[in-house]
Amino acid sequence: MRLDSYLVKHFSKHSRVKLQRAIAAGGVKLDGGSAKSSTKIKTGQQVLFALPEVETEGPIPEDIPLDILYEDDAMVAINKPPNMVVHPAKGNWQGTLTSALAFHFQNLSSVGGPTRPGIVHRLDRDTSGVILVAKTDEAHQKLSKQFELRTVLKEYFAIVTPAPDRDRDVIDKPIGAHPYQREKKAIRENHTTSKNAWSMYEVVERFEGFASVKVKPKTGRTHQIRVHMAHVGCPVLCDRLYSGRAGLNLKHFDRRIRPDDDRVILARQALHAHRIEFAHPISGETMKLVAPLAKDIEEMLLVLREQRALE
Repeated sequence: MRLDSYLVKHFSKHSRVKLQRAIAAGGVKLDGGSAKSSTKIKTGQQVLFALPEVETEGPIPEDIPLDILYEDDAMVAINKPPNMVVHPAKGNWQGTLTSALAFHFQNLSSVGGPTRPGIVHRLDRDTSGVILVAKTDEAHQKLSKQFELRTVLKEYFAIVTPAPDRDRDVIDKPIGAHPYQREKKAIRENHTTSKNAWSMYEVVERFEGFASVKVKPKTGRTHQIRVHMAHVGCPVLCDRLYSGRAGLNLKHFDRRIRPDDDRVILARQALHAHRIEFAHPISGETMKLVAPLAKDIEEMLLVLREQRALE
């Protein structure tokens, strides 16, 4: 029997394709040596195999508190905390927004599929702020259409470093796959993976070496604001992928702090989905929702005002 056929027979929860990929990645040893999917195995041979994670059909309900900004029979708006993945994916089956939604709400739309009930759009794991969730398929389709037509007005709040030279500007640069880092995106002119991307930023408050800005993206590309702000030389503060720094301690700002004092002020990108404006999917009424800034971003602003205020 072929090795892949043997594994499919004994581990039916996994597809043949997924098992073949695991074998190709070196996840199997046959009598202590490497093997291929097509390798014929015999009675008495020892197969050591690291099973891949089983993909669940839907989110497992979890009693995770939610900050609800708005709710009616058609939809709900959540102020998503940082460090929360929106929907299940490899390595993140628990603690997701969809798991919390499945626990708190009886009905959610099915348009996004079984692993993404109610999810109309998404935010990065470490981006906090307002996210819309549909309770019915009709609401989901009408909200999705607004995002597709770019009639949804979004405003993000970010802290960047250094401060931009201009008080406001438009960044109109296409975004595509990064040339050699799979998890990143990049500005790519005339590339097969590129899509047009448009953002407008405006400085809210300036500090020594830092600034808070509001950013209004017209398009919704993956990592758009993070890529665009990095492109103009002012990456989002503590953006692990695009700024080179993943966190900040208080001692970075105050020399009076003891060297061994490692109190963390910010441990994720300082990006927050602050406001959203759209037409209610059923009534058509103009909805304007605001998500209060997350606690860590508020604390970062206080430190900047105390330690990096401009004369």
